[in-house]
Amino acid sequence: MIKTPGDVKTYKLDLKRALANKFLGATLDAFASAYPQSRANAFSGIDFDCLAAEIARGKDDSIPKIEEMLEEFTARAKEAGAVVHFARTAFEANSIIASIAEENGVKRIVKSKSMTAEETFLNAHLERAGYVVSETDLGEWIIQLRGEGPSHMVMPAIHLSRRDVAELFTKVTGQEMDPDDIGAMVEVARNELRRKFLEADMGISGANFAIAQNGAIGLVTNEGNGRLVTTLPRVHVALVGVDKLVPDVTSAMRILSALPRNATGQLISNYVTWITGSVECKSAPGSRKIMHIVFLDNGRLALAKDPIFSQALRCIRCGGCANVCPIYKLVGGHNYGHVYIGAIGLILTYFYHGRENARAIVKNCLNCRACKSVCPAGIDLPRLIKEVHRAILEVEGPKPLKNVLLKRTLENRRLFHFLLRSGSLAQAPVVEGRFLRHLPLFFTEEHRFRRLPALAKVPLRDQWEKINPRIENPRLRVALFGGCLTDFVYPEQGQALLDACRGYDVRFEYPMEQSCCGLPALMAGEKETARLVAIQNLKAVDPAQFDYVITLCASCGSHLKDYADLLADEPLLGVKAAQLQDKVIDFSSFMTKVLRVDPGEFRSAGGGKTAYHAPCHLCRGQGVTKEPRELLSLAGVEYVRTKEEEVCCGFGGSFSLDFPEISAELLKRKLDNVADCGATALVTDCPGCVLQLKGGMEQRGGKVEVKHIAEMIAERRK
Repeated sequence: MIKTPGDVKTYKLDLKRALANKFLGATLDAFASAYPQSRANAFSGIDFDCLAAEIARGKDDSIPKIEEMLEEFTARAKEAGAVVHFARTAFEANSIIASIAEENGVKRIVKSKSMTAEETFLNAHLERAGYVVSETDLGEWIIQLRGEGPSHMVMPAIHLSRRDVAELFTKVTGQEMDPDDIGAMVEVARNELRRKFLEADMGISGANFAIAQNGAIGLVTNEGNGRLVTTLPRVHVALVGVDKLVPDVTSAMRILSALPRNATGQLISNYVTWITGSVECKSAPGSRKIMHIVFLDNGRLALAKDPIFSQALRCIRCGGCANVCPIYKLVGGHNYGHVYIGAIGLILTYFYHGRENARAIVKNCLNCRACKSVCPAGIDLPRLIKEVHRAILEVEGPKPLKNVLLKRTLENRRLFHFLLRSGSLAQAPVVEGRFLRHLPLFFTEEHRFRRLPALAKVPLRDQWEKINPRIENPRLRVALFGGCLTDFVYPEQGQALLDACRGYDVRFEYPMEQSCCGLPALMAGEKETARLVAIQNLKAVDPAQFDYVITLCASCGSHLKDYADLLADEPLLGVKAAQLQDKVIDFSSFMTKVLRVDPGEFRSAGGGKTAYHAPCHLCRGQGVTKEPRELLSLAGVEYVRTKEEEVCCGFGGSFSLDFPEISAELLKRKLDNVADCGATALVTDCPGCVLQLKGGMEQRGGKVEVKHIAEMIAERRK
């Protein structure tokens, strides 16, 4: 049975082993690199966002009616000759299936790939009861022989090399297998599995759909094993989560239009099988299949009633959230999930397999939002991950010291800013240029993958009155939300904003009561602190007083837009938060869409190639993708595209402190890609990304200059 470390220290040892596995890294990287294009090709001509919204609406309409649909399905399936069972727990589901095997004199069982059966650990239960159980999906059969769980929902053995498989088949067959002879290995698998199909008394499958309208189940597979499992044996049992219930065929077909495309970039799977009731089967008594359908609850009905977590039941099990996850790409499914992997796995593990198995893995999230951007059911996966993290912290008692300190400082703006000012003075003995000479004592050697910037001698707020020109009759009145890094680490970015916008009759104001945006608190599971900080900032920055609220920090901008959700239950503040959401804007969008800068305002081209890094919270959090590149073009910058521009740089706020080994590898890959394109400069739209990229470039002794895009634009103004 799968065991996931319940403490971060042990979990990190697993992560380090995975990072050291060069084959795993190469395989996952190759798939992740090819996936975006194959997915884009598969969805060509389809409005993905519209389709995802339709699937989400359909699921949301169905989830409250699960019990009603189950009743309708049961009636229709019984009319068609099937027997329907309902299991409240995983153990109950396994026991029902074992009893079906016993009453039908079953000895040998074949299984088609089923994540629901993995969830209940069905194989182990049946094997303890004396049954011979064989997986028949090639990947599942391989990992069964190895005694492992799946590393991906769709591609369970993606982590294994052909050499691994050759060694395994040599052990199983007693014949020496050549890892380069793929055909021979396929023949071994075919011969072994064909015999199992013919000898089996029972076939067990899952189901992608259970249609209430007609009592049919639908299976989506890429191998013919699914049909052999459901047709050859005299007994067929389908183990189905109640969340797979859909009202009608139209709903199933809507999901089917997204499932294979999002899973592997296929237009359609090789096999889509529909089964209604007891079908013809010559090997069964009366020449009719003995058909049982076991519906599993295991907490799903409780989830359906939860106002936040019910959306997790929208999941169609495509595995897309893992396909785009930068962490999964490094360490694989065995280290980025328990049974269910990827972002949805970090959530479902808590509910289906307990907080002990979720405790460590749920912290391993960058909040890069890549998973949310490709989810065909529109699940807000990053939000649910943070909610699970918060729930575990609340249940388990005394909180980590980091959380206690974060709460005390962020809830008191004056104390927070006092500490930052004090830190600026205290750091003097260890400052070297704009960086700290060495890391503070509480950092370990693993954190030396980048140099940390020194706090600014004078924060932006203290410079503001001096550097901000007074515009008497402004065309626009704009508030600058500085955020912690622009204010106390990179005030020159605020100066760059003013320089870039000179001559446009824009009055910028810097509300002095503003504080941290609150995202660090939310990421740490301190939701109430995040709410209190949001309220502080809404009092400091009244959106009704400004035409726009600009921020140079992508993370701040994205989180400010999320205030509307965070404060939705606050009658008055909720309205203000919604107003703020409409007025928050990033630098590039402000320059291109509002000020409409002209190429004639910039100096002629020169200065070498410039690479661009797209911050996660800009390209996905705010949906801004074209504007930064357009602005660089308008400014005459020789922009050169790099590989994986929109993949996270590995900062993730405190994530880089908690998981430096992951952060360091993501940063290395990012900087390697920049070096490969021959750029002399690298720009981005977020001071957090600047901190990560600039510190990493400094540590490796690179010659590429890293700066905020506002700085480059200001420099190029005539």
